Amino acid sequence: MASSSVEAFATELKVPVETLLEQLQAAGVPKSSGSDSISEEDKEKLLATLRKSHGKADKPTIRKKITLTKRQTSEIRQADSTGKSRTIQVEVRKKRVFVKRDQPNLKIGGEDELDNSDLTDISNQEKKSPNDSPSILDSSKTIENSNNSDDVKLTTSSDKEKKLVKKKKTNTKNTQGSTKPEEVTTKNNISSNQELVSPNSDLKSSIEIDKDSQKETEDSKNKKNTDDEVAAINALMTAARSGKLPSTSKVSKPKKKVDKASTTMKLSRPVPRPQDEDKPKEKKQEKSIKSSQLSSTWKEEAQKKRALKTRGDTSGGGGGWRVGPRHKPKSSTPEQKNIEDELPAEIVVKDVHIPETISVADLAHKMSIKGAEVVKALMTMGQMVTINQILDQETAMIVVEEMGHKAFAAKLDDPELFLVESSISSDSEIEHLARPPVVTIMGHVDHGKTSLLDLIRRAKVVDNEAGGITQHIGAYNVVTDKGTITFLDTPGHEAFTAMRARGANATDLVVLVVAADDGVMPQTKEAISHAKAANVPIVVAINKIDKAESNIEKVRGELVAEEVVPEEFGGDAPFIPVSAKNGKGLDALLENILLQAEILELKAQVNTLAKGLIVEASIDKGRGPVATVLVQSGTLKKGDFVLAGASFGRVRALLDENGKTIKSAGPSIPAEILGLTDVPQAGDELLVLGDERKAREIALFRQGKFRDVRLAKQQAAKLENVFDNMGDEVKTLPLIIKSDVQGSQEAIAGSLTRLSNEEIKIGLVHTAVGPVTDSDVNLAIASQAVIIGFNVRADSNARKLAEVNGIDIRYYNVIYDAVGDVKNAMQGMLSPEKKEETTGLVEIRQIFRVSKLGNIAGCMVLEGVVRRNASVRLLRENVVVWTGELDSLKRFKEDTKEVKEGFECGLTLKGYDDIKEGDQLEVFEVREIARAL
Repeated sequence: MASSSVEAFATELKVPVETLLEQLQAAGVPKSSGSDSISEEDKEKLLATLRKSHGKADKPTIRKKITLTKRQTSEIRQADSTGKSRTIQVEVRKKRVFVKRDQPNLKIGGEDELDNSDLTDISNQEKKSPNDSPSILDSSKTIENSNNSDDVKLTTSSDKEKKLVKKKKTNTKNTQGSTKPEEVTTKNNISSNQELVSPNSDLKSSIEIDKDSQKETEDSKNKKNTDDEVAAINALMTAARSGKLPSTSKVSKPKKKVDKASTTMKLSRPVPRPQDEDKPKEKKQEKSIKSSQLSSTWKEEAQKKRALKTRGDTSGGGGGWRVGPRHKPKSSTPEQKNIEDELPAEIVVKDVHIPETISVADLAHKMSIKGAEVVKALMTMGQMVTINQILDQETAMIVVEEMGHKAFAAKLDDPELFLVESSISSDSEIEHLARPPVVTIMGHVDHGKTSLLDLIRRAKVVDNEAGGITQHIGAYNVVTDKGTITFLDTPGHEAFTAMRARGANATDLVVLVVAADDGVMPQTKEAISHAKAANVPIVVAINKIDKAESNIEKVRGELVAEEVVPEEFGGDAPFIPVSAKNGKGLDALLENILLQAEILELKAQVNTLAKGLIVEASIDKGRGPVATVLVQSGTLKKGDFVLAGASFGRVRALLDENGKTIKSAGPSIPAEILGLTDVPQAGDELLVLGDERKAREIALFRQGKFRDVRLAKQQAAKLENVFDNMGDEVKTLPLIIKSDVQGSQEAIAGSLTRLSNEEIKIGLVHTAVGPVTDSDVNLAIASQAVIIGFNVRADSNARKLAEVNGIDIRYYNVIYDAVGDVKNAMQGMLSPEKKEETTGLVEIRQIFRVSKLGNIAGCMVLEGVVRRNASVRLLRENVVVWTGELDSLKRFKEDTKEVKEGFECGLTLKGYDDIKEGDQLEVFEVREIARAL
């Protein structure tokens, strides 16, 4: 091979020797000076390096696939848990792939054929890209990147070029009536053969001249291999589309269309060709036709893909290409607007489950709307509410119905359902066994109920009761020779109505005690009504028959009037005369009680979890909350987890009515339990649960439910009474009640509340069980209340704090005294009644005018007496002219306190001087008389 020096090669390329040496070093050819020799192989390495550095490879790769990415952004508005609207950005990305489909080198026919000499000429001029030389049609079909496109020089004659352009026009017309194109093709950049990839044109031409025949042989082999590959690919593509294109004669039309498209449309900036410059009109027409077809194709594709609905607003790039944040389209296309207008605004009707109480914000969240909308709806209904206000279930359901949704009373998350399910399952599985009867002794106060029970129990409970009357509901288990009986002793005072009602509901039999000397009294009638409401049989015990003034027949008549008919008269109530003093008739009473229990066939489950009733509850300073329980079914044991109303706990101790520890309590057995977290309400149901977690959950749920209901009732009361209290001011007597047991607290609170009238209202600031503490005193200081302690005392800290701040603490052990004192205090708060009394009548007979004092009236007292500073009325012809007071009263020029009837006197009026002879003065006094309730 011929070789030359580096210096000569640099002179030939017209570049400095230093620059050429640097390029050779970069190409891996070690040359140090201009005198070094350089061979053809070194030049080939240099040429290859320069091509790579300028983006040209020896064998340019043809991209078979182009991926176009579309991005569609939109916004949706969604309400969060607080009811506020939030904007959420949604982006939908779409990808479209265009694949090059090579066609075999088919003859178009006739005058469009290119002879072999033309192809050879093109192949010789395209030595730098031998893979692109099969034909002009194949070259124009390829989809290439602008960096990989090769420069091609067309050397066909002008006649052949004219024929080719004419054929392309025919293909353009055919394409307008055909279906949409399946691919987007790019147009090759065509330039002259002198534009090579190296930076120096002299270097390119010298290397091209020096190539040998071996390179030409390789090019021809590559060309043949390429033709074979194109033919094989087209055969496979034709077979795949055999369903649409059954014959090869039909393939030519899409080929012409693709050929036209490839020579008339390009995604990147087009490079003008010499033949296109000769025919600018044809080029402009072809580009406009192709552009319109491409635009319609993309619109159709976008409309089809838009069938995948997205939520919310579709603003922000409906069907366009991916653009930057600063180049977003300002407005959507008309097609998008039409589609958006066609979509109706669908109203979603929801099923809203509403608990007993719910806040306005939670209600709005359940309906998926803003809280302000619910507030607005309530205001239109006449309710002035805030977003955090608690609504009752009825009001919330009305609001939901008004706003077009369906309202249901919610019981989905109520843990009470667990208790119902467990009770149903336990009732059907466990065997029922016989149990002792529960007997309640009821009657009027002081008719001897507790004395009769003491006789049965052989105890003296009445001696320990304050005032000799029962003020607690007591539960006792009595073992007699004839059987076991459980007695409930209820108070007879009118304040203990709730206690008697609880006793009647928890009992199997009622013993109605009536005094033979007193007859039927109000509480006796009330006890009869409670027993009938509870549907329990009645046994009448006529007590005090040992007294001389007793009248049994009178008592029977009065009871028949109350529809309690004795067995002697054909009724079902046995009448037993008894005496609590000497025990007469006691055995007959017990026999009738046991007989009635045997008729009732009382049974209960024994070997199961216990259920019972809270008869009484109190708090002990050393033991904490203590509850008296009457077990109704099952067996209550020490260590059980119990649930009683809104309190729960574990049974730490189990005591009988005498304070002795017992291991268990079966059906109809009363017991005291310790270990509850709080004092339960008397009358609450007690349940034993196997899981402490479940007991805690239900208790906390009940506490929250009770609080919400109380707040809702308070709010309703405020709205109802807001205008009622705007008139006359109503005085309030604030009270704090602390008692020993729950039942006494309820009785005192109910009795004192009933004392309220139109002028004075009893305000119960706080009621609780237990001793008076310093927190109670602090509450009394803040509310200016009076503390009432019933059978309890204040501790040392509370007493000191009350003395310092002047808080009145009153202690009682009889309910009569507490009610009487509060009634007297209310009478003292009543405004006194004013009464006017006329005390005298004076006639003015002469008027003396004194310059310094004014007019002085000389008078005669006709009736009664006149006193100094008395109130008077000036009568002129029996018409009241003035009402005021006397300024001075004198007799014989001396001041006097009073002047009696038949005596003369001189007087002046305070602030009034227009008096005449013949006028009369009526003297009167206003007295204040205390009012009584």
